[in-house]
Amino acid sequence: MQTRSLFVLSLGLLIALAVALLLVGLLGWGSRWWSKAILVLIMLPLLASTWFARQNHFEWMFNPLRHSSYVKASEAVFVRDTDMVLAVKINNEAVAYPIRLMAYHHIVSDVVGGTPICATY
Repeated sequence: MQTRSLFVLSLGLLIALAVALLLVGLLGWGSRWWSKAILVLIMLPLLASTWFARQNHFEWMFNPLRHSSYVKASEAVFVRDTDMVLAVKINNEAVAYPIRLMAYHHIVSDVVGGTPICATY
C-alpha cells in the first residue's frame, strides 16, 4: 500500500510541475524572439526529463522471446559442457535454457509439462 501512495504522490508532483512549467512559459512569453527561444530551450529538457521519469527503461532493453524455437537435448549442439543453464522440470518433462543465450532477453515464455511458464533469472 505504501508503494501505491508514493506512486500517487509522485504522479501528483509531476502534474503540478507540468502545470507550473506551462504557467511560467505562458507568463514569460515575451515579444522578443530571444526570450521565446530561451524559454523553449529551458522547457524542452524539463519536459523530456519529466516524460522519461515515468518510463521503465528495462522494458525497452529486455524483451521476452515471443517466437522462440526449441530442440531436443541430443540436438542442442550450441550448448557447451561448461555452460550454465536454467533448468525446469514439471510433470516429468524437463527443459534447460542456457544462461549465455538468455543474457539479452532475461525471460522466455514456454510450456513445460502442459503448464505455461515464464523462465527468468
